[in-house]
Amino acid sequence: MSTAIPKAVLYYYPASIWSASVLLALEEKGYAPDEYDLKIVNLAKGENYDPTFLRLNPKATVPTLIVPLSNTLSEEAINEFLDKSRSGLSKTHTTSVAPAPALSPATIAATAIAKSIIELIQSPEASPGPLKYYNARDDASLQALAASSVLGTVQGKVGALKHHIAEAQSGVSQVSEKTKAFWAGKLEFWSKVLSVLEAAGKSLDALSDSEKQARVEFLETGRKAWEVDLPKVLLKLSTEMAGPYALGDQFSIADLPLAAWFTRLAVLSGAVAGDDGKTVVDKIESKAGIGAFLPRDYSADAVRRSDKVAKLGVFWDGLKTRRSWQKIYGEGVF
Repeated sequence: MSTAIPKAVLYYYPASIWSASVLLALEEKGYAPDEYDLKIVNLAKGENYDPTFLRLNPKATVPTLIVPLSNTLSEEAINEFLDKSRSGLSKTHTTSVAPAPALSPATIAATAIAKSIIELIQSPEASPGPLKYYNARDDASLQALAASSVLGTVQGKVGALKHHIAEAQSGVSQVSEKTKAFWAGKLEFWSKVLSVLEAAGKSLDALSDSEKQARVEFLETGRKAWEVDLPKVLLKLSTEMAGPYALGDQFSIADLPLAAWFTRLAVLSGAVAGDDGKTVVDKIESKAGIGAFLPRDYSADAVRRSDKVAKLGVFWDGLKTRRSWQKIYGEGVF
């Protein structure tokens, strides 16, 4: 009697950009759907703070990959694992007959560039959190943010944390002091965000001194994220990218997080899937509110070299043609 080989389990959230990065990797590497299981962790309901999930990933982040007879992998290592686990040199048994292109660079120099780009995308300055949850720079945009789905998501996080803390205090659940401290820190953070969003409809004069200070700090965070940190990140990306993809003509492991991150940035800037690269870049620059700042130094057309464009615009146009991107974002960009 044969025993089925246990499958890897990917814990993810459909609207998570880092989850999208891993889903892109699965598609690009040609893994068969029956080679892994997908389990949704609803971040909008705070399911990542559940004690059961924290035993899998104490950081409470998705994606998280559970691999039989191996260590649990978090977002930083999953794509590299998936790339190495299905290749011509891999001993991994696979049911897929699809091609398994190598995504890791073949040279030391290209590897260093890929690593630099990935680290930049995953740096605090590029974090999608402030860009999304602090996506306001004045009272009007704050009210718009509070009227969006962001409010419900933050309410879900706060509600889940309060529930878990209450159960721990009452003895219903048994968790470590480290977990309790983790919950308390997250609750303090998200409660501050929630208080500002719930008071967004009040005029400045109607706010208490502490509420005024909280709003000022909130809006300053948004300005810094969009007007200071993001332009620096995009300018550095433009310098390090070869074009049309991160390392040149071939899609690589660096393009996985870059694709997911840049798609989220485009959406937050008001772009839609049908926009071309030039339009997306224009919208991002407009959203940053500091004027055009990305260099138009890339020749997208080898015949008309005088037509210079932004590398990230060409990157977007290339992304839209890939079957992996079309599958992950076929029902709408996020």
